[in-house]
Amino acid sequence: MIKKVLTIAGSDSSGGAGIQADIKTITVHKMYAMSVITALTAQNTTGVSAILEGTPEFTAAQLDSVFTDIFPDAVKIGMVSSEKIIGIIAEKLQFYKAKNIVLDPVMISTSGSRLISETAMDALTGKLMPLADVITPNIPEAEVLSGIEIKNDGDMIKAAEKISEFYKGAILVKGGHLVNDATDLLYKNGKTEWFSSERIDNPNTHGTGCTLSSAIACNLADGYSVAESIANAKKYLTGALKAQLDLGKGSGPLMHNYNI
Repeated sequence: MIKKVLTIAGSDSSGGAGIQADIKTITVHKMYAMSVITALTAQNTTGVSAILEGTPEFTAAQLDSVFTDIFPDAVKIGMVSSEKIIGIIAEKLQFYKAKNIVLDPVMISTSGSRLISETAMDALTGKLMPLADVITPNIPEAEVLSGIEIKNDGDMIKAAEKISEFYKGAILVKGGHLVNDATDLLYKNGKTEWFSSERIDNPNTHGTGCTLSSAIACNLADGYSVAESIANAKKYLTGALKAQLDLGKGSGPLMHNYNI
């Protein structure tokens, strides 16, 4: 039987991030992709020009449609900016007993702008994060979650320890914002594990976070452990960056299908 992976996120009209990046990633992992769209965005490689958020009711209807017919082997969650939508997602995931949940807590834009309100932030940390098996904050997001400024590897550990006080699942702090190699920290049950990969000289990194979290979800669906899933996902992401796809006027998308 083919594995099924559900992505819950926003749509990127340029195809580089969000739902589109997730579906491409899931497909090249030879799995069946399903989607619940939380928002439509008008965006391209230079930025976001407009957002049309979905309603909680329609989000609930999409989730019911998926879970009552084709039950997913893993769930990836990306852009969820509304307190009410977050509450609905949490409610439905609990009701259907969803498994292998990977949460990419999209809070800070590449330019450093806050993308989520305080009330939505409280819902994210209080309702959705406790359900996730893995969360994948980048450095700015880990700083927001922990209240700790991160300048080095030691700070990454301190931030993960602080986050673990209110979240008991696996925490993958992505170190790509630090000026060194692309080293990520996995913190789980008080233990740390580092994942290093070469830093690829490629300015086109639009959708890397979406892609990595989706790849982790695919690997979890395939029965790999959290650590194995992260290692495999990072290897896939490195290949997508190494392909050096160059589209658009800004930070372009990855070559998701480089291995086909």
